[in-house]
Amino acid sequence: MTEQPEIIQYQPSGVCCQLMQVAVQDGKILDAEFHGGCNGNLKGIKHLIKGMSVDEVIERLKGITCGPKPTSCPDQLAKCLIEYKQQSLTQSK
Repeated sequence: MTEQPEIIQYQPSGVCCQLMQVAVQDGKILDAEFHGGCNGNLKGIKHLIKGMSVDEVIERLKGITCGPKPTSCPDQLAKCLIEYKQQSLTQSK
């Protein structure tokens, strides 16, 4: 029996996107949904990250800014995944 994917819900801050939902299984991104924000860009991010490891997504997206903002939707996605990893480590102890 295959383990069910974990669905992460995250409310980003400082960006146009209002809610991120990411499906993770065995350390890999299965799918992502973004509510609000730049539709085309977020669809592109969704397709690019499918199948990537959580660590690779964090490494590639962390620190990206949007114009004068100190963060961006990709950066917020990285923060979402960092939080997920920290919570997973805490729960496994």
